[in-house]
Amino acid sequence: MSTNKPLTLLSLSHACVDVYQGSVAALVPFFVSERAYSYAAASGIVLAASLLSSVVQPLFGALTDKWAMPWLLPVSSLVGGAGVALSGVGDSYALTLAVVAVSGIGVAAYHPEAARMARVASRGSHTAMGWFSLGGNIGFATAPLLVATVIATGGLGASPLLVVPAVAGAALCAVALRALRAPGTATAAARGGDADGHDDWPSFLRLSGAVVCRSIVFVGLSAFIALYVRERTSGGEFAGTAALFVLYLGGAVGTVVGGRLATRHSRVTVVKWSYALSVLAVAGVVLVPGPLLYLFVALTSAGLYVPFSLHVTLGQDYLPRRVGTAGGVTLGLTVSVGGVASPAIGALADATSLQTALAPLIALPAAGWLLLRSLHEPAMPEAAPAPAPCYDPPTRVRSAPADDCRSSEGG
Repeated sequence: MSTNKPLTLLSLSHACVDVYQGSVAALVPFFVSERAYSYAAASGIVLAASLLSSVVQPLFGALTDKWAMPWLLPVSSLVGGAGVALSGVGDSYALTLAVVAVSGIGVAAYHPEAARMARVASRGSHTAMGWFSLGGNIGFATAPLLVATVIATGGLGASPLLVVPAVAGAALCAVALRALRAPGTATAAARGGDADGHDDWPSFLRLSGAVVCRSIVFVGLSAFIALYVRERTSGGEFAGTAALFVLYLGGAVGTVVGGRLATRHSRVTVVKWSYALSVLAVAGVVLVPGPLLYLFVALTSAGLYVPFSLHVTLGQDYLPRRVGTAGGVTLGLTVSVGGVASPAIGALADATSLQTALAPLIALPAAGWLLLRSLHEPAMPEAAPAPAPCYDPPTRVRSAPADDCRSSEGG
């Protein structure tokens, strides 16, 4: 069975799981309109989904560096979906915060092990990892449409229908893991805690700091862009949903472009230019009025997402002995941690205006560029010409000679 099949299945499951990262922000306008939440209260829901996720994500990464935990993938998919599905049930603000926090934990549990398995299936290729990341971007992009279709039709009380992608994601994970266990599907770049190489923590921490800056911009815009565009264009709910869709869809395009660019230029160079260009794009979102605003939303999305999959492979190559931790941080923690800043943006918007509250986001890509300026390109993992490591689900991912793999399979 081709290694492309497990990677495709993992990418599709990533799309199903990341629907729930995008769904929380997509639900914000409906919480504001149906429950009369203030900007600060609505952004508190985004914080609830992000805070526990941010705290526990490194823990899951560290655990997957020591033990393979493939069962986490289907279980975390179901947990992430269940939390969002219950968010519209009842009118209790505390209950809503609790269930979206549970959803955030599910999403946090998924990403480190999924990133490890995607690395196994892709032989460590950053281009292939781009396709895995694209799955998540597509999930983000479809979240506003899914939420709008379900909630606009049946109100917040229809939110249990949002569990459907989670069930599909769990099934895809199960099939992908079965494919990875099949003879001949293990690949050569499964580098875990027993990998060769030196962990470059200073470079990894600078990279992580830059991704945090990017995360605050993206999550801040995700939480408020629908409301902001409705104000700036005098449009209705569709205008806001369309803007959020453009923000997420541009990310899918940016991820593909980033992988292509990285085959011609160094990853660090592509990431630096992306952050620099994002400064102008975010400024356009904040300052340009009218329908032209949609163009700058798309440019901002592309600029923020061109480096997305490159963050993951750079982080894994800076920490070759801790790829679970690296994947958990670059693919998960620094994505969700932006939600921590959302209440501050919401409180400032309540006190002034949304435009004033979003204006500080212009400076953050510039801060990220400064952190990236001194980074070097890490060594790329070498892909072996034939399958080498064995994947044994009860134990950890390990490297072994091909002959050992065949003998363990009875061949």
